[in-house]
Amino acid sequence: MPGDIGAKLDPYMQPLFDNLAVIRHHYDERDPAAQRIQEMLDSEKLLITRWPTFRGRSLHRAYLIVDEAQNLTPHEVKTIITRAGDRTKVVFTGDIQQIDHPYLDSLSNGLSYLISRMTGQPIYAHITLEKGERFRTGGFGERFALANCALRTVCRLPWGAPCSP
Repeated sequence: MPGDIGAKLDPYMQPLFDNLAVIRHHYDERDPAAQRIQEMLDSEKLLITRWPTFRGRSLHRAYLIVDEAQNLTPHEVKTIITRAGDRTKVVFTGDIQQIDHPYLDSLSNGLSYLISRMTGQPIYAHITLEKGERFRTGGFGERFALANCALRTVCRLPWGAPCSP
């Protein structure tokens, strides 16, 4: 695939850039806060990338936010954690009810694995949010997904397992 790493990753990272744009739109473009966001991107103090680019690296004095961690395998979570160096903080976010990976479920995904292995460790904290804020149109998508899921429950894979949403 031609192009630099940015050109290759941009399509996959677009949701994160979209969220960053939402944050920027809260400020007037001349506001120092809006300019600071762009400065941090330009200087790579704010770096948005896919996790495989971390292999072989040690990240010191960094703050990593790993979004959609429910779609990572336990091995992928371990790979990310082992990249954390001195004074690095790692935050995993995700919703185990929204797994898109065909071979993971609410118990086998990396986020659930992390929670089960790290609970009780002095360097670990876990927060479960009970409610999230959404745009009104998000509810329509959720109702569609539930209706679609109900239709899929009659589906069976060749080896007899039910199709998962």
